[in-house]
Amino acid sequence: MPKKKKIVIIGAGPGGLAAGLLLSNNQNFEVTIYEKASQAGGRNSEIKANGFRFDVGPTFFILKPIFDSIFERINKNPDDYMKFIRLKPMYELYLSDDRKIKVYDDKKLMRQELKRVFPGEEKGLDKMHAAEKARYEALYPILAHDNNSWSYFFNPEFFTKIPKFSVTNTIIKEMGKYFKQEQTKLVFTFQAKYFGMSPWTCPAAFTFISFIEQFYGVYHVIGGLSEVSRQMAKIFKEQGGKIKYNSVVTRIITENKKATGIELANNEKEYADEIICNADFAYAMTNLFDSGQLKKYAKKKLDKKEYSASTFMMYLGLKKKYNLEHNNIIFAHDYIRSVNSILGEDIPHPDISFYLRDTSKTDPTVAPEGKSTFYILVPVPNKQLTDINWHNQIPKMRKIILDALKQRLGLNDIEQQIEVEKIITPDDFIKDYNVYNGAVFNLSHKVLQMMWLRPHNKFEELDNMYLVGGGTHPGSGLPTIYQSGIIAADLIQEKYK
Repeated sequence: MPKKKKIVIIGAGPGGLAAGLLLSNNQNFEVTIYEKASQAGGRNSEIKANGFRFDVGPTFFILKPIFDSIFERINKNPDDYMKFIRLKPMYELYLSDDRKIKVYDDKKLMRQELKRVFPGEEKGLDKMHAAEKARYEALYPILAHDNNSWSYFFNPEFFTKIPKFSVTNTIIKEMGKYFKQEQTKLVFTFQAKYFGMSPWTCPAAFTFISFIEQFYGVYHVIGGLSEVSRQMAKIFKEQGGKIKYNSVVTRIITENKKATGIELANNEKEYADEIICNADFAYAMTNLFDSGQLKKYAKKKLDKKEYSASTFMMYLGLKKKYNLEHNNIIFAHDYIRSVNSILGEDIPHPDISFYLRDTSKTDPTVAPEGKSTFYILVPVPNKQLTDINWHNQIPKMRKIILDALKQRLGLNDIEQQIEVEKIITPDDFIKDYNVYNGAVFNLSHKVLQMMWLRPHNKFEELDNMYLVGGGTHPGSGLPTIYQSGIIAADLIQEKYK
């Protein structure tokens, strides 16, 4: 029997786990994941305190078929391991003018909500669905394909799809084809925040995200999305994969322009036939290679790239339950100013936009009986744009958030109900999660940093090395990160037939 090929994966985040599941299911590979933390998931992991459970990062599933395809390929059913709840409504929006609208994946209910809040605008819903369905069907095969060869992106078939990218448009302008009122457009474009971008700058190609949510739905996983990482890690080990926790990778070993292994903080070395890097892309480029080794991704070149927003996080364990929806998005009264603030302007400011997840609305496992958990995310600039000392800003940001909960949501007793509280700032993301510039959504998704122009799944500067995660193709967000893991695993399996 031929000797198994050794695969080393740096990081047990979603992309590393996806690649690990697929490769460990192949008897020709011996797969080991090295993870710096004591649990799987990276930013898709969990915080526990006094019976309360919080997801660190991602909070809901969209485009679930990508995830399901991983399990299908390893002959397993995700429903045997996790319980998925399709949210209805998907979320409630608190608009800049203090109107509220619930967003559904049911076209009839969505049309009724639009008619109730924006009379007349419901007429644009069918047109939007049809156009964005066509855009998604044209662009998804491109996102699902690796980005290693320029020829793929410059063949005749690709050129026929270029109009679907609407490269000269932004998503807010693109929505103007379907809806007239600015507030209605925001209902279907705030998803730019999923990439840490502004609706006024995010490329129109991403307009299909609203369609994806309304067609495929938005899901919660009982136990939180960190449960997905736990179950993926469990199956990975059942298939013979190994995860070495509390193992900090300090260097990628290279020889003759090939990645040959890794070195750990304890000076231990592990050699392999193939390396998959699931560490934050720019962090890996600037910290895991010997000085001067990289050219395309040397630090001075990385610092010229554009990065996404960061986030200021507050996690609250509360003594009571509130009457909120599972997902809530609150728009600042001056939303344009709020969006511009992620570019480093006027931060901190009391008029914030924020996301609040009241997990216990749906999930009884995340808090003691009768109590609840709040996950609060405020988009803020990354450290490339403004060198704020976020530790010094915690008291001010905390007051801004609590005041917003009182004023926008009517939670006047919120301070008296806090039993557990944790805050994560951009500085913490840099220190604890190795996030370059604190840019939690990685490289921005402007046109010049997409597809072939994004770091390649098969690393350009070294052989035997592959990239997964938000900093490579197809991009940030759980579905695309899982897709990057699928792409890397397929490239390796294709190499060894």
